Amino acid sequence: MADSEPIREEETHTTTTLHHQMTPSELTQDEFAELTDSITEFHTYQLGPGRCSSLLAQRIQSPPQTVWSVVRRFDRPQIYKHFIKRCSVEEEGFEMRVGSTRYVDVISGLPANTSRERLDLLDDERKVTGFSITGGEHRLRNYKSVTTVHGFEREGRIWSVVLESYVVDVPEGNTEEDTRLFADTVIKLNLQKLASVTEGMSRSCGNGGGNSPVM
Repeated sequence: MADSEPIREEETHTTTTLHHQMTPSELTQDEFAELTDSITEFHTYQLGPGRCSSLLAQRIQSPPQTVWSVVRRFDRPQIYKHFIKRCSVEEEGFEMRVGSTRYVDVISGLPANTSRERLDLLDDERKVTGFSITGGEHRLRNYKSVTTVHGFEREGRIWSVVLESYVVDVPEGNTEEDTRLFADTVIKLNLQKLASVTEGMSRSCGNGGGNSPVM
């Protein structure tokens, strides 16, 4: 029997992301210190060759219940996500649960047309959700994302911090920097719109904001 070729180390080498050690520019050191454990738990990935990851943050002057009421709507990402023409779900009487699928049509001008996405995580108590892209016409292969909503209260003031992280393959012909720049830009725009939408909801309901659920 012929000897098999040894597995080259670079083919199996993986690294762990260090998002929990790098403070996003949008956060204060105090906020980041309070979020480190959640970042370690929900926003840590194993990266192999040809993969990249990033963590982005957005401070929102709105209670976490209000922000979460928008973020959790897997069936209505267009409430705050740019570049979505329409979104449909897989069945009548749709019930949001892990394993649910949505079908997204993307507006023209992006290197994508459609995206099929699976809900991987939905924890209303801890305000954590995540999805992965499982098909469609786009360049984001093996894309997986997690979003968490965190509440802060200091001296009678209430606000939220939203963290969104992802891991994705680097498309052939692109660099890690190119890939992160594209994905980071889209996510930043989405998080800025999320802030605008939910802060508007809070203003319309008074300073407290309440739960302000999205119907």
